[in-house]
Amino acid sequence: MTDSDTTRRRALALGGAAAGAVLGFGLFAVLSSDGDTGARGRQGAGPGRDGVPDTAPDAELCVLNRSVAPGPHHLDGAPLRKDVTEGRQGVPLRLRLTVRDHPHACAVLAGADVEIWHCDAWGSYSGHPDARPGGRAPAQGGPAGSRTFLRGAQTTDDAGLAEFTTVFPGWSTGRAPHINVMVRTGGSRTGRGYRGGRVNWTGQLFFPDRWTDAVYAKSPYTRRTGTRTLLAEDPVYRGGGGKDGLMSVTGSVDRGLVGVLTIGIDPAREPSLSATSAPRTARTPAPDSAASASRPANPPSP
Repeated sequence: MTDSDTTRRRALALGGAAAGAVLGFGLFAVLSSDGDTGARGRQGAGPGRDGVPDTAPDAELCVLNRSVAPGPHHLDGAPLRKDVTEGRQGVPLRLRLTVRDHPHACAVLAGADVEIWHCDAWGSYSGHPDARPGGRAPAQGGPAGSRTFLRGAQTTDDAGLAEFTTVFPGWSTGRAPHINVMVRTGGSRTGRGYRGGRVNWTGQLFFPDRWTDAVYAKSPYTRRTGTRTLLAEDPVYRGGGGKDGLMSVTGSVDRGLVGVLTIGIDPAREPSLSATSAPRTARTPAPDSAASASRPANPPSP
């Protein structure tokens, strides 16, 4: 993430805050529900490899997150649950994702469906047995033919929060480690999942490289052969479609990590799933020209 990207996030958040103040809502910069305003990327980004910061600056400010095309490994019918591990090994990871209604002063959105899916430490996705990453697969729990490991959905609570318990993902060839996310509204939760509504956002969650370095130095990730892709080399992140998904990460690789992000959506819109950028509302300031000029119109799909 460059300085211009950081400026864009702040400009969007402050621009939206000003609009909220006109409506009587005041500032809406988002703090974590734990009340921690310190080690969650609020103190600015330190320098990192290839210009990618070691932290995610302003990761909890409310912006209208741009959509990217969903990856090839999505499956319908994700189970409604918080813990998606199904015995897969890896560094424990807790996700705290807050969904907010960007056009309406970034009010929290309760009842939104948040779905995640990602590969295991070896790089395998559930439901795709033909995908065989290199290296010796670590022993895993759960049925061999499972279509559900590391997949799940939650509806946001009254604070707009959806939490998941999972493990730090491995990587796909040519991609930096990431977690796929989809947010829907307007539907309903049933005993068999979330039905109806519209897809408001599809995105990917990324991790600062320094955290990935620490995780991949541990088993079972060390059993994977090949060379992973860094953030600055990732086609989605480099193309601009993933920068709003860079999470603020805390914790330790020995005890477990916590990834935090606020997802700003427009519940009235359903971006094309082939689009790489969500439309922006009139009240949202445009991205700064330097950042905008550096982004191709159609970055590669994940």
